Amino acid sequence: MQVSDGPAAVKQSVESALPKAEQRKLDSEHLRQPLLDELANDSHHFSEDALQILKFHGSYQQDDRDKREKGKDKSWQMMLRLRSPGGRIPAQLFLALDDLADRLGDGTLRATTRQAFQMHGIPKADLKEVIGTIVTNLGSTLAACGDINRNVMAPPAPFEKGGYPVARRLADEIADLLSPEAAEGSYLDLWVDGDLSYRFKPSREVRKARERQLEGGVFSGSKDEPLYGDTYLPRKFKVAVTVPGDNSVDLLTQDIGLVAFTGADGALRGCNVYVGGGMGRTHNKEETFARIADPLGYVDARHVFDLLQAIVALQRDHGDRRVRRHARMKYLIEDRGIGWFRTELKQNYFDGELKGLRNEPKAKLQDYLGWHRQRAGLWFVGLPLLCGRLKGEMKSGLRRLVETYQLEIRLTANQDLLLCNIGTTQRAAIREDLAALGFAVPEEPAPLARHAIACPALPTCGLAITESERILPEVLDRLDAQLRRLGIEKSLLVRMTGCPNGCARPYMAELGLVGSGVNQYQLWLGGTPNLQRLAQPFLQRMPLQELETTIEPLLKSWKEAGGRRSFGDHIQRLGDQTVAELLGTSAPA
Repeated sequence: MQVSDGPAAVKQSVESALPKAEQRKLDSEHLRQPLLDELANDSHHFSEDALQILKFHGSYQQDDRDKREKGKDKSWQMMLRLRSPGGRIPAQLFLALDDLADRLGDGTLRATTRQAFQMHGIPKADLKEVIGTIVTNLGSTLAACGDINRNVMAPPAPFEKGGYPVARRLADEIADLLSPEAAEGSYLDLWVDGDLSYRFKPSREVRKARERQLEGGVFSGSKDEPLYGDTYLPRKFKVAVTVPGDNSVDLLTQDIGLVAFTGADGALRGCNVYVGGGMGRTHNKEETFARIADPLGYVDARHVFDLLQAIVALQRDHGDRRVRRHARMKYLIEDRGIGWFRTELKQNYFDGELKGLRNEPKAKLQDYLGWHRQRAGLWFVGLPLLCGRLKGEMKSGLRRLVETYQLEIRLTANQDLLLCNIGTTQRAAIREDLAALGFAVPEEPAPLARHAIACPALPTCGLAITESERILPEVLDRLDAQLRRLGIEKSLLVRMTGCPNGCARPYMAELGLVGSGVNQYQLWLGGTPNLQRLAQPFLQRMPLQELETTIEPLLKSWKEAGGRRSFGDHIQRLGDQTVAELLGTSAPA
């Protein structure tokens, strides 16, 4: 393992014993082994060592818990996640995914909360064909999971106005900037027999920035992986970029959130930068927690790439590699403070200038549902997909539209889907076809369902404690009936997960349900409709059948207050003690 002359106190040392997770990455030959060997064997599943490396290639090993039988082997299968910056899925790639899902998966596709498709139910023996087909059809799964920068988010709307084109392009460039170098070669070796024609093709500006990864504190000491080093990052890393006022990407939940400012000519002028957000928690581990990002400052356009590389390098060197549940950058900033972070960044990693934040308009959770003008002669339409699941006639119907009109798809962080590049002369026929699929009025889904999201949970997620996706529709129906009975016309933001890991970002919701036992959930309250404030936990184990009776005093209080504020703001205004009294419990610590 190579060691540089950078900040010596924090560079990894060959003399110190590495934790197993770190040693595994170091021994993997840049994410190649033992995965390469195990792909060739006859086993129906991977070993623990191989599957931990497999994550970097975009796949998790799962088993269908609904099919478990005592004394029999588990129903092993692979989940596969794509790398699709800004949620862009070209027609060719969608058609390939649709075919793969039917032939080699469970027949469904799922839009994730990071704007990418997931596939489920893939046998280990078919994994190479699936990933190879994705690569040869303009897609990738590299770094969709693992201890590395993951899919870069951006507003998916293909508007040609304001800062939207810049934000989309910046997401593509950041994905290339922070992609691994040696691991990309391993990825192509494993899945397309080393065909280097499928390498990422960064822009000139990104290539120049990547050359600077060999300089100063940013350099890891490994010429093979100059930014990441041979053990990559301590844990996963997430980046999002947006335009002022558009919070379709849940900006404050990211390790790095960028708000891009443009000039009258449409060119990037610079970015407000936020750092240290993250949702993940571990069950019964109170030292783990959700956190929203801190403002770091404003950076001019010419320094954006260098700042991003510097932040990644700082986390590479200072993130906790001993305790994995304490390894995210949010814990580093929580422990050391944003002042220390900014000082360390300037002293050892970043030579540019950090200025005070520029003013931003009030953020709004945009969803782009319904019909919108893309530019003269072109339209796009946003379609609501509850939980992001595509299957059955809806999936085959969308395939027919994409294939017939060669439409581009863009996925949202709210698990919805945009059909893009629709010509004016095609609108009427497409509108008619969408109505037949159940999208007669795509801009008007049920209010509670509009922004509600859930994680997959049971039966496939290994971390799931209880249900989420499969029961969210029922939960929303119950809440809708309760609101109607109480005469409340306003809606609220609901998110649900089957465990505390937070994949559906429930800790930003006005009402968050987080699995804590079989049919039991933590109750989180007090987030905002525009995703600017963390919710707070008020109940640790609420039986789901008691949901309505539990929250009814709060809903009545909201109505009595006039309902002018959002439900989350009403909870915040009541204060923890009053909320706890209405729930019949004690206030959160």
